[in-house]
Amino acid sequence: MDIRNVFIVGAGTMGSGIAQVCAQSGLRVFLNDISQELIEKGMKNISWSVGKLVEKGKLSETKEVVLKRIEGAIDFSMAEKADLAIEAVFENINIKKEIFKKLDESCSSQALIVSNTSTIPITELASVTKRPEKVLGLHFFNPAPMMEVVEVIKGINTSEETFEAGLEFVRKIGKQSVRVEMDIPGFLLNRVNLISYVEAIRLVEQGIGTVEEIDKGMRLGFGRRMGPFETGDLVGLDVSYNGLMAIYEESKDIRYYPPQLLRRKVKAGQLGRKTGRGWYDYKEDSSQKGGN
Repeated sequence: MDIRNVFIVGAGTMGSGIAQVCAQSGLRVFLNDISQELIEKGMKNISWSVGKLVEKGKLSETKEVVLKRIEGAIDFSMAEKADLAIEAVFENINIKKEIFKKLDESCSSQALIVSNTSTIPITELASVTKRPEKVLGLHFFNPAPMMEVVEVIKGINTSEETFEAGLEFVRKIGKQSVRVEMDIPGFLLNRVNLISYVEAIRLVEQGIGTVEEIDKGMRLGFGRRMGPFETGDLVGLDVSYNGLMAIYEESKDIRYYPPQLLRRKVKAGQLGRKTGRGWYDYKEDSSQKGGN
């Protein structure tokens, strides 16, 4: 299947990042959100990110050429032009299901419908469409323009043709795929990553180590670019919380139940970089200090 046109629902961090990756690969992109203001904010982030890559000599095209491939879409009318539609909103299964219903109604019968969910089973999202065989998961990691890996997830009804098309799409946009052969909540990488995140939070709760020391140790000892708390602040504590709850509610595995400290921080609105405080405090000069 030759994918040339991509419709993306959600102009936030993930949606705009995926839009950028697609546009840089020569694809035409329609970026949708519920308001023009949100679309413009997403486009502003894309413009800044593409500009930085051009400055560093990492793109052969100009910023203007890349941005010209992205068009804002305030409704779903442009979805009919898409070969592939990607849902990239936050982890709320009811909202995702409503989006899948709209995409199923708006896209051509040949189009693939994809979710960027990090935890919600693809089969459940596909169940609200009339084309479950054309639904799959493509889980990008944050920030999408920089992270090389994309999980490709097969739902129970996903056809082999659709699965192969997803793998080819990932190759086309210059990413590396990880095949997920069975549709379980959290898939492969987050099942590993979130368990380690939970354990790191519990070590802080018990006073065994600090946020800073654990992050430092994980960077130096395991070669990670960012420690679990730095990553948590980048992703958003609410996003991690919702992901953990989605896995817990589906599996009832107590290992994934969000620790008390994470629950308290989410209720207090300390969600990470986007709110100025999470596991660290973020200041205007980009300095940070422990804030647990």
